[in-house]
Amino acid sequence: MKKTSSIFIEHGFHYIVVSRKRKRDFDEEKATLIKDIPGQRVKVQKVTVEETGEIELYCHSQLREKKEQAMQDSFSEKYETALNSLHAGLSKKGTTKNYTKVLERLGRIKEKYARAAQHYEVTVVPDDEGDKANSISWKRVEKANSQATHPGVYCLRTNLTDWNEETLWRTYTLLTDLESVFRSLKSELGLRPIYHRKEERVNGHIFITLIAYHLVQTLRYQLKAEHINDSWQTIRRTMENQQRITVILRREDGKTIHLRKATNAEPRQSVIYKALEISAQPGGVKKTLI
Repeated sequence: MKKTSSIFIEHGFHYIVVSRKRKRDFDEEKATLIKDIPGQRVKVQKVTVEETGEIELYCHSQLREKKEQAMQDSFSEKYETALNSLHAGLSKKGTTKNYTKVLERLGRIKEKYARAAQHYEVTVVPDDEGDKANSISWKRVEKANSQATHPGVYCLRTNLTDWNEETLWRTYTLLTDLESVFRSLKSELGLRPIYHRKEERVNGHIFITLIAYHLVQTLRYQLKAEHINDSWQTIRRTMENQQRITVILRREDGKTIHLRKATNAEPRQSVIYKALEISAQPGGVKKTLI
């Protein structure tokens, strides 16, 4: 990443990227609140790196913290369950008790649950001869400046030294949001790969993509005005289980009625329809007699 940054600088380009450094620093007292929505608050701390002249922007997200904390708890629970199983086996007949073998099994457990294992100190106590393991004990010692001590914190790097914290963060979220929407369009709408060979058809394909993007952003703009700040993927997942169905009924005179309508909207879907000021029964009801 640093090599890429130097190439940008050499050609006079500006960049905002996610830092891959594992160490997480964040001082809440020095941080600035830039998003004040309950449960979704975001604070950022701007730091200048003297060696490179870069800006490091440490960001703390409540939503991200909740997600990472849940992941940490899950990993820790699985790791401790594995340790308990290994410890319990030392007092059971027919299980491995050889000290070296127990250490090997412990190593495999640590490798499997590496994200949790780094925050634990594990001790294997041998017997007097040193051949067998008597017990296994552990205690949680969280690694400093890690995800465990700073859940929800991530770092951005940039050479835009004259931008303030809010501008940097909102520009980055705009870029990631744009990338996310285009990924969605290219997968669900089949806008990629492009199989056209004629230039005018390729241009038409790209034009349709841009129209779709503008439609997505228009919908999201209207939803944000009603305090619905979900991502496009979340909106799609919310709406995808409402379907349009056709019911076929045969009359006594032999003719067939085709009745086409949408299924009833769920409460969350109704909220989105209301925010967009459109009917919760898109397409209405269509009745065809054949």
